[in-house]
Amino acid sequence: MVLTEFILLGFRSSPEVQILLFLLFLLLYVVIVLGNTSMLVVIKIDSRLHTPMYFFLRNLSYLDLCYSTVIAPKTLAIFLSKEKRISYNGCATQFFFFALFVGTEGFLLAVMAYDRFSAICSPFLYNVRMSQQACVRFVIGSYICGCINSMIQTGFTFSLHFCGENRLDHFFCDVPALIKISCVDTFVNEIVLFILSALIILTTTTVILVSYAYILSTVLKIPSTHGRSKTFSTCGSHMVVVSLFYGTVFFMYAQPGAISSPEKSKIIAVFYTLFIPMLNPLIYSLRNREVKNALKRIMMRKVSFN
Repeated sequence: MVLTEFILLGFRSSPEVQILLFLLFLLLYVVIVLGNTSMLVVIKIDSRLHTPMYFFLRNLSYLDLCYSTVIAPKTLAIFLSKEKRISYNGCATQFFFFALFVGTEGFLLAVMAYDRFSAICSPFLYNVRMSQQACVRFVIGSYICGCINSMIQTGFTFSLHFCGENRLDHFFCDVPALIKISCVDTFVNEIVLFILSALIILTTTTVILVSYAYILSTVLKIPSTHGRSKTFSTCGSHMVVVSLFYGTVFFMYAQPGAISSPEKSKIIAVFYTLFIPMLNPLIYSLRNREVKNALKRIMMRKVSFN
């Protein structure tokens, strides 16, 4: 039997709860779109934000917007649909792009940590290390690494055989749910998932931890309390984002037995597919004085124009 579609069971609950979940997911997605689009526009418009740090931040907002958009519209449609179907090819496509954008974001966060390390620990070499060409290469490299991870994951996952069972206990096409309904031995797939996730997390977090160890050492040598406070404030937003992102990804993919709890998987998945993309622009805008000043300048310019 050739499988042509899957049934996304989502959150099994009463119709009333389904409506409430639809409204919650819709609200989260609207905030994601508005928040990340605002960051993209502000960084693009304000010339004072045309620096490597904000170039990477703009790409982070783009990735958050993309991978939440891969998931949210289909999930919203499923809440209102009785059939809750997604085609086999649609499922593979959704999974590929989701893995691509999430994997790329992991590498980009490591690049952002290296950028802060270069700015704080080697300020005289910063313009050389983080030239426009270097920044573009870092972003392209992040996408390439994310794409390689996505192709491997998609290839292994959709080479599995599904013997008639097509009900996914999830609200989108994710590896744990797909592995669970396969009718063949999935040991190799689980090992590949674990190794790839662990490899990405270990390599990127090593870069982040080493970068921030050097940053901390340098900051503690700054005699001015104001200088230390300003530097910690600049790095604080990034560390909050890193902690949220890697914490949820680790619990979802990089621990043995993670795929055995569908309900836990769905709750964690809501956090990293919707809450984190919603929080990232808020974290960077509320904790970042330069972004807040840029917003004020744009608003004042708009008022003056009117």
